[in-house]
Amino acid sequence: MMTNGGKRLMSDINVTPFVDVMLVLLIIFMVTAPMMMQGVEVDLPQTTTKNIKTKEEPLFLTISKQQEIFLEQDRMKLEDLEGKIRTISKYRRDKGILLRADREVPYGFVIQVIARLKRAGVENLGMVTEPED
Repeated sequence: MMTNGGKRLMSDINVTPFVDVMLVLLIIFMVTAPMMMQGVEVDLPQTTTKNIKTKEEPLFLTISKQQEIFLEQDRMKLEDLEGKIRTISKYRRDKGILLRADREVPYGFVIQVIARLKRAGVENLGMVTEPED
């Protein structure tokens, strides 16, 4: 196919603008991804441990510095915790919970929460910490 006085038409696709757009999107997602992390902000204690491998998504129980209890994102009272965990455990194969407690929460309050979890039938209780630097 010849046009324009014997010059051949170029039928290749120029991918340079496409690559430029993809690199800009990559940078935008890399910057915004950490901001999209949801959850209750707690200052976790640091320790040297191995990661826990679970079969299904873990259920997180968080205790904030103000001794507020959150099951995933839902705030609840200590008195309601046992009943709620029993109800949830009926529908889960893995009866484990990961506990995230702020380092400034009194030890006695954490033990009260753990006791309620055990009474509710929690078989595996993991403590979430941050790795030491």
